Amino acid sequence: MKDTVKKIKFSFNSPAVLGFTIICFVALILNWLTRGRANHAVFSVYHSSLLSPFTYVRMIGHVFGHANWEHFIGNIMLILVVGPLLEEKYGTSNLIFVMLTTALVTGIVNYIFFPHVQLLGASGVVFAFILLSPFTSVKEGTVPVTLVLVALIYIGGQIYEGLFIQNNVSNLTHILGGIVGAGLGYVMHKNKMNRY
Repeated sequence: MKDTVKKIKFSFNSPAVLGFTIICFVALILNWLTRGRANHAVFSVYHSSLLSPFTYVRMIGHVFGHANWEHFIGNIMLILVVGPLLEEKYGTSNLIFVMLTTALVTGIVNYIFFPHVQLLGASGVVFAFILLSPFTSVKEGTVPVTLVLVALIYIGGQIYEGLFIQNNVSNLTHILGGIVGAGLGYVMHKNKMNRY
């Protein structure tokens, strides 16, 4: 009698998203073990000397750092839900490019315009993914209503919060992430970036 039990295999289906998640988790643990020193040294961006090599590492590294478990979960859950679909559509290298571009743009803007604010977290990447996702179903010569609604709800909400609500959230990072996601979504939709 043949064994009819099927073996379940796990697949590393989304290398960019899973790799990003693992790095963020390791950064969270390192920050906990060092009592905040890891975030300050590597996983946040703030105005520091341009002579320090860590200043440049932090321009990208800030997207991996999170203040606590709740901050981590809030960002990573959305990335794990939306990211694999985007990676399947646009390819691993393009999604990595979106994440790195978002990190660099938000890091540079924070460094220049908010020298006394320490920025960390993947929320810029989350917003890039949110604004990138409506482009997955764009047909030539059309603007998807979902893109318009997402832009109005998410970006409009961030503008409102930035102007009228005092909280510890970097609304500008969310807006910039959304702009990067929408801009690169348009470029990728026009097949101006290779998919691999």
